[in-house]
Amino acid sequence: MMFHGRERGKGFWIKRAIFIPIAIAAGVFIFGSAVMLLWNNLLPVLFGIKTITFWQAIGLLILSKLLFGGFRGGHGHHRCHCHGGGHGWHGRFRHLTPEEKEKMRAEWHGRCGHSVQAEE
Repeated sequence: MMFHGRERGKGFWIKRAIFIPIAIAAGVFIFGSAVMLLWNNLLPVLFGIKTITFWQAIGLLILSKLLFGGFRGGHGHHRCHCHGGGHGWHGRFRHLTPEEKEKMRAEWHGRCGHSVQAEE
């Protein structure tokens, strides 16, 4: 593979193979600990709920991922979040005439009960 005009050496891939699992383990530990600490310090006091263990906190994180689709990164999106070139309403709004933009703002104001600011 080429990287800025030179090939990536064997050392690059060895470092990456070591770093990625360590980074994943650190992330799991940090997020799991944060969920456990927040749960154990807030919910028993506020609602009388039992405390949880670290592994139960990890289970909650996985459950929330499955139910709510959280933890979104930069990759794997199925929706386009492009803001130019006619993708989505941002691109369409950008190509309207000033009169059409004002008409659309008035229509959204009527629907939503407040004015909508758009990218110009």
